[in-house]
Amino acid sequence: MDKRIFKGLLFLQKREITDYVVYSKLATRQKDEHNRTLLERIALDELRHYQFLEKITNQKVNPNRFTVMFFFFLARIFGLTFGIKLLERGEEKQQSIYHELIGKVEGIERLIADEEEHEKQLIDALNEEKLKYVSSIVLGLNDALVELTGTLAGLTLALSDARTVGLAGLITGIAASLSMASSEYLSSKEEESKSFALKSALYTGFAYILAVIFMILPYFLFTTSLISLLVTIIVVVLIIFVFNFYISVAKDYSFKKRFFEMITISLGVAALSFVIGYFAEAIISK
Repeated sequence: MDKRIFKGLLFLQKREITDYVVYSKLATRQKDEHNRTLLERIALDELRHYQFLEKITNQKVNPNRFTVMFFFFLARIFGLTFGIKLLERGEEKQQSIYHELIGKVEGIERLIADEEEHEKQLIDALNEEKLKYVSSIVLGLNDALVELTGTLAGLTLALSDARTVGLAGLITGIAASLSMASSEYLSSKEEESKSFALKSALYTGFAYILAVIFMILPYFLFTTSLISLLVTIIVVVLIIFVFNFYISVAKDYSFKKRFFEMITISLGVAALSFVIGYFAEAIISK
């Protein structure tokens, strides 16, 4: 057998056995029977792929333990769908090698069909509570980022003192998070059950208050309000980046479009509020 083909087969073998262990470990931790069954089916597919390749190479290959632990903990922290879809996204090289082997290794087409179609259908069928409330999390984060960025930018010039701005931002943020959670509960209750509405409100409020904490923290760490504002803006950009990356993977949304849209709105409001704060400070100082 050609050395290049053999090397490619061993690479595929390692990926398949690694994926098998990842899916198997995730399946054992699932309380939802539907999800557990789906993951077990995917794991069995990966094991069959490994066994098929093992017969060709006549070699046993161990899984990549680091990859197994990384994706296992990633799925535990950020959610099952996110972890699995990110794992599947990293298979470009695997797919490329599979397609190179068409016509060179008998039966390889069946493995490609499994990877491209069957597993995707199974992953899309996963049930996960986090994703049911994504719109509520989006609502909470969007409002917090836009409203509080604008508020902090305006207060930074109007009040000057970093601690005072931080306290004002904290009070505003807590009040706004309670208001947003209440509004989300009332609007969701009209369309869904009370249980769904309550959880939706909690997700909205939690997302809002979490964003508030990260955004006002610089005002308690730095004595200069302008430096605090600069760090807060950096924090806002990072929050938008991380959140949109998560959503783009978990929900298959366009990362660039949503990222630049949120950046433009948040920083645009901050700039406008900063100008208003400048004039407010000028009026107060007269």
